[in-house]
Amino acid sequence: MSISLQKGQKVSLSKESAGLSKVIVGLGWDEAFKQQPQAKQGGFFSGIFGSGNNTSGGMQSIGGDTIDCDASAFMLQGGRLVNKNDIIYYGNLRHASGTVVHMGDNLTGAGEGDDEQIVVDLDKIPPQYDRIVVTVNIYHALQKNQHFGMIQNAFIRLVDARNNKEICRYNLTESYPGITAMVFGEIYRHNGEWKFNAIGQGTNDGSISDVAKRYAGM
Repeated sequence: MSISLQKGQKVSLSKESAGLSKVIVGLGWDEAFKQQPQAKQGGFFSGIFGSGNNTSGGMQSIGGDTIDCDASAFMLQGGRLVNKNDIIYYGNLRHASGTVVHMGDNLTGAGEGDDEQIVVDLDKIPPQYDRIVVTVNIYHALQKNQHFGMIQNAFIRLVDARNNKEICRYNLTESYPGITAMVFGEIYRHNGEWKFNAIGQGTNDGSISDVAKRYAGM
């Protein structure tokens, strides 16, 4: 049976799912009002990480603006981000080690189940990485005056890739008006075990590059 976590609770993945080697991190959310697909253009890594075009999609509200949520995984060494290539997101879907893979940006955010998934091969993660932080940010949130108060039913869940059995789930139950990015949780090593921490920390970061500054040791 899946464990339902509260904010700040931790669980040992190694103990809850014996022999666990590969885990699927599923993230989901719903816009709080009517949606329809709409494409977006332009990269958000301008400035710190360079610029470029992308084809990530979004959701269109009644007013015409999109609420486009993007999930990312930050692979940390000693709790620090030491290389921009250790950020796994829709513009960098696969880590060089092959151990963390983003399954692609959800173009509409519609439908049941996970909106985006990140697959983590725990057994093969290089030893220098001790923590994988999973975040979601709203693309162009500041320019569009959008925030997590406009989003509902947000969750993060971890699934055993061997049998698709859900290990644990954390549903965000608080209201987050004014919050533009969210640290959902983290997978981390502790005393030879892999554990998960349900964080649920909102931030006012306007882009993924802003989120990266919180962990940067580059």
